[in-house]
Amino acid sequence: MPRLAVLGHPVAHSRSPAMHTAALTALGLGGEWTYEAIDVAPEDFEARVRAMAAEGFAGANVTVPHKQEALACADVATEMAREIGAANTLVFVDGQIQAHNTDAGGLIAALPGLPRGARALVLGAGGAARAAVWALRTEGAVVDIWNRTSARAQQVDIELPGVRIQVKGGGAVTQFDQDDYQLIVNTTAVGLHGEDPFDELPLRRGAFGERVVVADMVYGAGPSTLLQAAAATGAKVVDGIEILVQQGALSLQIWTGREPPLDVMRAAAYSLDGR
Repeated sequence: MPRLAVLGHPVAHSRSPAMHTAALTALGLGGEWTYEAIDVAPEDFEARVRAMAAEGFAGANVTVPHKQEALACADVATEMAREIGAANTLVFVDGQIQAHNTDAGGLIAALPGLPRGARALVLGAGGAARAAVWALRTEGAVVDIWNRTSARAQQVDIELPGVRIQVKGGGAVTQFDQDDYQLIVNTTAVGLHGEDPFDELPLRRGAFGERVVVADMVYGAGPSTLLQAAAATGAKVVDGIEILVQQGALSLQIWTGREPPLDVMRAAAYSLDGR
């Protein structure tokens, strides 16, 4: 029986097991395939991944904080994953660990239009941010990236050239105009534990408007505080669950070769909080 999993730290909040289990059942694979969540600390990640094939795993999703390490420990990687510098999908086949990135395609599929020619602001500098920057630039957006510290932001700038960096450091925030952006993507974990995003991120609560799309990769029980505030000003919003569904569908297609049942996956992911 092929096994699948999501690897993260923490990972108990993940909706991937419910979403993928529903999808596998809809595809008639529920009696053959399983999907589970595995919490693994960073220092144990590589050893855990290398043991999975022998335990019957066909593949795994990878979430915070392991996406860059997932690429580093792979034997082979897609060109997209290499260019992004992070992987969120692993395949175990023929004695090899293969690395893919479906975060980029999942974000683009979740967006309601844009981004060719649009100005985009990506918040964060981790694996999800790298995928967002790569995807948006590939689609023709002009991308700025903001991060709390300069080191990680500068690394993104070096490895994904052409991105303009806004850095919070030393207690000071480099000022820029939120009104300049048609798309704002939050890839940070701000909001995951109930933080007020307007205390932690360089955004003004009432400064979104109807021409703006706001995407938040954080998800929980109901829309995030960031998305609620954006929607209240008329902005179009994309929540983390929709992005999860879209990237998860691409992962499922890689593992099974089947067309993913998006409606089933979406219903399962949202059902956990009654939406």
